[in-house]
Amino acid sequence: MMGFFDSLALPLLHSIDAERAHQMTVFALERMPLPPLPTDDGVLAQNVFGLDFPNPLGMSAGFDKDARVPDALLHMGFGFTEVGTLTPRPQPGNPKPRLFRLHEDRGVVNRFGFNNGGHAAARERLLKRSGRGGIVGVNIGANKDSTDRAGDYVAGIEAFADLASFFTVNISSPNTPGLRDLQQAAALDDLLARVLDARDAFAASGPRRPVLLKIAPDVALADLDDIVRVARARGVDGMIVSNTTISRPDTLRDDARKESGGLSGAPLFALSTHMLAQTFARVEGQFPLVGVGGVDSPEAAWAKIEAGATLIQLYSALVYEGLGLVDRIKDGLVEHLRARKLRQIGPAVGSGVKDWL
Repeated sequence: MMGFFDSLALPLLHSIDAERAHQMTVFALERMPLPPLPTDDGVLAQNVFGLDFPNPLGMSAGFDKDARVPDALLHMGFGFTEVGTLTPRPQPGNPKPRLFRLHEDRGVVNRFGFNNGGHAAARERLLKRSGRGGIVGVNIGANKDSTDRAGDYVAGIEAFADLASFFTVNISSPNTPGLRDLQQAAALDDLLARVLDARDAFAASGPRRPVLLKIAPDVALADLDDIVRVARARGVDGMIVSNTTISRPDTLRDDARKESGGLSGAPLFALSTHMLAQTFARVEGQFPLVGVGGVDSPEAAWAKIEAGATLIQLYSALVYEGLGLVDRIKDGLVEHLRARKLRQIGPAVGSGVKDWL
């Protein structure tokens, strides 16, 4: 059924402006009746940072910027979803056009700039779905004109600590000037100290929400050493590797490669997976990793697991593959596990790191 829907929807969506197509997709998901929650094969289930995931495949931040369709995505088969990036105050983001398809390369370039309706509007939507279950993470960021960016992240913790399943501290978007400077050791240490203090203050009387750190694929390995050292010392619950890249591989053919912004999709796969393996080697099992970037098939998802990912996220591949990709990846992961006579994903995590290094 989903394949039939994709065969009709994808040609229509590709015939119009990319951002308009995205808005139409969210609009449709927001209004469609929810199908029953799928039942996943038990071999895909995991408990990760204290949360029970029915399967390891999640929707990455950026698709559901304003927390409009988390339940629709969960009912489409995702094991978890992530809303945002959310900033304290609403902001329009960068001028349009700001989203570009690279058809020849099966990639996407965006320079959105954290366009979102702010904390208050998203909180109202998440309040309405509270009690429905499912793992819904909240990706938090800073307003472009903020004078205290670390304070904006703290405000995100305080706004959603009673509603988020987990938090993602997004310091790696290339589309907010200076944001990636927060990946530098001293700034990162201060940021994580304040964010985790805010999380722990809430945990004194409520649930303890896991905090994940999302990094860029473009950091030098010496800088990655510092990032992981600070993350381990501060006790984050996990890391997401990686955000979009500002690099442009020589293999790109589509004219949209010339657009500024972050590149995602298939051209990001090798770079992000190499960075994932490098991060896994440095983390030394202290916390789990989420692998993102170029996941467009069961084979790509399995490669992320072998490179060190306990969980996987995707977004850009849906532009070309449609929502039927979710079930294809889950079915493929089950086949990979059975072929290796594995009863769960855990033993496969990191099994191919040496090859990626």
